[in-house]
Amino acid sequence: MTEWEVYAVKYADRNARTRKDSFIFDDNHDAPHAMDYFVWLLRCGDTVILVDTGYDVKEAQERQRPILMDPREALKPFALLPDDITTVIVTHLHYDHAGGLYMFPNATLHLQAAEMAFATGPCMCHDTLRAPFTAGHVCEAVQRLYAGKVVFHDGDAQVTDGVTVHCIGGHSRGLQCVRVRTRAGWLVLASDAAHYYENAIARKPFPIVVDVQDMLDGFDTLDRLASMRKLIIPGHDPLVMQHFPEAFAPHIRRLDAVPERSLTV
Repeated sequence: MTEWEVYAVKYADRNARTRKDSFIFDDNHDAPHAMDYFVWLLRCGDTVILVDTGYDVKEAQERQRPILMDPREALKPFALLPDDITTVIVTHLHYDHAGGLYMFPNATLHLQAAEMAFATGPCMCHDTLRAPFTAGHVCEAVQRLYAGKVVFHDGDAQVTDGVTVHCIGGHSRGLQCVRVRTRAGWLVLASDAAHYYENAIARKPFPIVVDVQDMLDGFDTLDRLASMRKLIIPGHDPLVMQHFPEAFAPHIRRLDAVPERSLTV
């Protein structure tokens, strides 16, 4: 029975935010509320899987959201070169999750069919829905498809032993979380199904949302998939850097251990 090591790799943060940017109907809407940006690495022996790719300096400049380091640089403590990555799970095609697809040219992408349809369909006629996407990133996914390097999933699917994906939607039509068997039990990388612990625990939707019901139902799905709530890992919460132990470098945290801190909000 395969058990995986799981790492959160921080490559950017954005501190000029308030709680209105993170929660719908929040009473304390003008209080500061920082955001961290991660990619995640799964490792079992010599096998590695990258979950999402982050974005690059060019995207950072165009969106005025600077990065701390290039995602390729952030992965160097693992002694990995970009060409070593042959499997990338793309949770969704928003700029901060798919902006580095081109960095890993040898990778086959695992993507929900609903996400590709959403990112290339008539919904993108609306500025509001299009805003979190960048055309070049979507085109890179399409080019990878025509190169025979995309595996589409429709709902729940197994990527490999001990790693499954589950379509949740809500934030983006084909958003998927990643369930991983670890020494601590089933861990769930929520990605943007829960940007913050508070989104999931207090059932507070995030403001960038396609379907609020799917987002709310998704919080229940995260609880169902994880062995315990402490093994649900939100996509952007700075608390991840506090809850889990450092590994390899100050910007990396090992996630496959139950954190000692309480996750109540």
